[in-house]
Amino acid sequence: MFQRLSTDIFNWILIIGVILLIIEMSFFHGGMIVPALFSGAMVYFGWKNFSQLWGKVIFWIGLMTLFFELLNMLAVRFLIIVGILLFIYHYIIRKDDVTYIKPEPEERDSDELLLKIEPLFDHQFFGEQRTSETPYKWRDINIHSAFGDRVIDLSNTFLPDDTAVISIRHLVGNIEIYVPYEVEVSIHHSSVFGRVNIFDYHHRKLVNQTIAYETEGYQTSYPRVKIITSVISGDIEVRRI
Repeated sequence: MFQRLSTDIFNWILIIGVILLIIEMSFFHGGMIVPALFSGAMVYFGWKNFSQLWGKVIFWIGLMTLFFELLNMLAVRFLIIVGILLFIYHYIIRKDDVTYIKPEPEERDSDELLLKIEPLFDHQFFGEQRTSETPYKWRDINIHSAFGDRVIDLSNTFLPDDTAVISIRHLVGNIEIYVPYEVEVSIHHSSVFGRVNIFDYHHRKLVNQTIAYETEGYQTSYPRVKIITSVISGDIEVRRI
């Protein structure tokens, strides 16, 4: 659906959403923004004390009130309406649109030869993605996604002689990365909510934090992999296999 949306249209949608947010703040005494910030604070402090009963109560109350307060904001209503209209438009277009695929030579302006490389993962908003369970050729991973789990198994591939890169920006879901024992690792992870398990190091509750680790021989030895991940809510696990 979003592939058919031009950058200009997408930018206008964002601009109108920001304008509506400013109007709500200026002419409606903040509208639902102040209550939403208060509910967000309840969610934050409830999560920090989630192990206690009162923390659980505050967290869920704050989460529910935040949800309904966001729905009452002009900008959010506008984005929901735009999303529904885009979905209907996309459905109507796809219903009558038949795509014929045939190989055609790609246009190029010079004699320099470029080899097209298919990525291991596509930008997928929903669903789980995992590397092949059979041997596969390594290609650096650089994706952003929304919901679902991401599983990367490096034991089924041959890493390059330089640095392999895994970069994942994710909203909600877990990330699992399996690394062979002979591979050096550097990891830089940021999360709003979630847990971290990296080899023998564990962070049971990460709240709006960034952590970084690297193995002892990462700076001098190969093969090695650099992992850069960020999630809104989700766990990450990096373990040897």
